[in-house]
Amino acid sequence: MSLNTDLMFSSETDMWETPQSFFDKINAVFRFETDVCATAENAKCKNFFSPESNGLEKTWGGVCWMNPPYGRNITGKWVEKAYNSAKKNGATVVCLLPARTDTKYWHDYCAKGEIFFVKGRLKFGGAKDAAPFPSAVVVFRPQIEDAFA
Repeated sequence: MSLNTDLMFSSETDMWETPQSFFDKINAVFRFETDVCATAENAKCKNFFSPESNGLEKTWGGVCWMNPPYGRNITGKWVEKAYNSAKKNGATVVCLLPARTDTKYWHDYCAKGEIFFVKGRLKFGGAKDAAPFPSAVVVFRPQIEDAFA
């Protein structure tokens, strides 16, 4: 699949393919089992949920990778699902997100996870230019207090 980078860096798309080398470094630590938000062309794990299978409606378990669509009305739904999957299902979900610390979902969910800001700007999907926004990796995982909640 060929990416139209002019489209990718506009507001006409919300899909930002994870750079493979970036993913490989994080995968070496977490050993992901499922990519919860992918297409057949950009899935980072053998097991993945595509738009057709709608990962928002699936139960997430184990160790999950998530690079959701980046859009005003959609990113927060994915982040909420990641947070709840850790709290309620015991999943570990590692999320690549735009570092939009001014959003409601950031304060409601991301601030409760482990946050690692990415130095510089990522070049998504093999694009020649870096993204027009900073990124962060947010990790949601079960905590001991979840067992007693």
